[in-house]
Amino acid sequence: MNRCPITYELCGEQKYSAQGLKLLSPKLKDLLDFPYNKGDQLKEAMAGATKMSIQGVQPKLSARLNVSAGIFEIADQGGNFIIKPQNDLYEELPENEDLTMRLAALAGIEIPLHGMIYSKDGSRSYFIKRFDRLPKKKRVAVEDFAQLTGQTRETKYSSSMEKVAGVLDQFCTFPLIEKQKLFRLTIFNFLCGNEDMHLKNFSLIRRNGKVEISPSYDLLNTTIAMSNPQEEFALTLAGRKSKITKENLIDYFGSERLGLTPIVIEKTLQEIENQKLKWYKQIQISFLSEEMKKKYVELMSLRWARIFTTIKK
Repeated sequence: MNRCPITYELCGEQKYSAQGLKLLSPKLKDLLDFPYNKGDQLKEAMAGATKMSIQGVQPKLSARLNVSAGIFEIADQGGNFIIKPQNDLYEELPENEDLTMRLAALAGIEIPLHGMIYSKDGSRSYFIKRFDRLPKKKRVAVEDFAQLTGQTRETKYSSSMEKVAGVLDQFCTFPLIEKQKLFRLTIFNFLCGNEDMHLKNFSLIRRNGKVEISPSYDLLNTTIAMSNPQEEFALTLAGRKSKITKENLIDYFGSERLGLTPIVIEKTLQEIENQKLKWYKQIQISFLSEEMKKKYVELMSLRWARIFTTIKK
């Protein structure tokens, strides 16, 4: 019995569920394998790096979905999807990122349409729909926090979570609402082991007449992907990147720096805590190997205990 890599639904002998195809397009009836193996995708990503504005550590391809042909096609320009193949340096990154993004959605974090597709060699590649693209090639105004703070790709780690919070005060239409979102995202990143949330992984978007935090992207459990990570956060929080405590996250960052009320903080934490069993279920039915599932659960359980065993009075 197959499981759909877009929805995680069981789909019999089919590679994708009907609902998974429908999410990509209401008109899509079938999806052919991406016509590149892992090696081809890595070569295409390297060749296209100078043409694309979405470069990063992970190899990425710009693509569009040809609905009538039922296939993803590489598009150097005008692509409205990003595809990330398997990585030679880190195992199971597509499966890791797809799962982590699903956990983020359960935690109440806005994320774009995403999933995985099969390539011609049977490997899975991760895809995410670009939220800075509209129909008819229109663009949405999006700027990452490196741009907003005058940093570069080379200095994207040279900042702090306090400065990230300051960006919201400076640019957002309703800063307090966005600070609640930032607090939720910060707690989530700690719980799921994402220690690579640098300035370019935060963005603001202008839509519906207001400036707000964009949908989240590039969320993955980097702690289990790396063999021996030394840090827990990419940017300093209370002057540290490791040995982050409940007090650092809740009392200092949430209350003191973000100015959130105890009611808002407790409500956010409770909403996340209520998803614990669903998180475990998602991990178990994910496409990670059994070894990686075990690492994910062990890491999450340890982080969970550091936050939720002491917040109750």
